[in-house]
Amino acid sequence: MELAKLRRDAIAIFHAGLKAVDPVVAVKRHLNYRDNRLEIKGQTYNLSDYENVYVIGMGKASASMAQAIEELFGERLENGIINVKYGYAAPLKIIKVNEAGHPVPDDAGLRGTKQIIDLLQQTREKDLVFCLISGGGSALMPSPLEGLTLEDKQQVTKVLLESGANIHEINALRKHISQVKGGRLARLSQ
Repeated sequence: MELAKLRRDAIAIFHAGLKAVDPVVAVKRHLNYRDNRLEIKGQTYNLSDYENVYVIGMGKASASMAQAIEELFGERLENGIINVKYGYAAPLKIIKVNEAGHPVPDDAGLRGTKQIIDLLQQTREKDLVFCLISGGGSALMPSPLEGLTLEDKQQVTKVLLESGANIHEINALRKHISQVKGGRLARLSQ
């Protein structure tokens, strides 16, 4: 009897842990949207002050995070584009999902990043943009600096992975060879 109870408790703890880190639950826990007002960490924003609401994102959990945003904002969303790892897509109605390579970036990631950049460049001062970033986002958002190619970024990533570099070291280098990392992505929106 004692072993069965321990097993039930262990399973309950496991499921509680999964629920606690579920991206949909996490987003909804931190965003409250009601009566055209958005509350985030004690700050309230009147969405009547914004013309359009957009979503961009990258990372393995960004599709699940985007599901929560679609559930919260529904038709208030104008458009959105996210890049996720192959196999991590989720059914979305408004936000476009691009599946791409991780940990080594690929052509699909490059195309998806271009679409995200194009969307950001269409935004205006009175638009609100949600940026959803989760683990894997750096690899899923390739945009090589001028003079570099995707193949260069792929090679750098492979060498770093083979050398045993940790994710912080890899991302530090990626930031310096990217058009969108290190704060550059935010500067693309109007």
